Amino acid sequence: MRLAGVSVASRDVALLAELLLAAGCEDTADVLLLALDAEQDLVPLSVEDREAILRVLEDPPPALAELRGVLLAEHKGRVRDGLM
Repeated sequence: MRLAGVSVASRDVALLAELLLAAGCEDTADVLLLALDAEQDLVPLSVEDREAILRVLEDPPPALAELRGVLLAEHKGRVRDGLM
């Protein structure tokens, strides 16, 4: 499965969904869980989804570190460009 252009194993997407649920980010967790159920290859993420994922990946497990890095770089770019 691809999130923000990063290939993430299904088990790691499920872990991310669990982290999101534990943090109260049900909407973003639902996006991921529905994508898992539908076996989607590419999962579109809104800016809000990306921010929620960044919040729960402050200290990411190794399997999600690349995703955090990509999302953080995108976030910094949006801030720099005045889009946030």
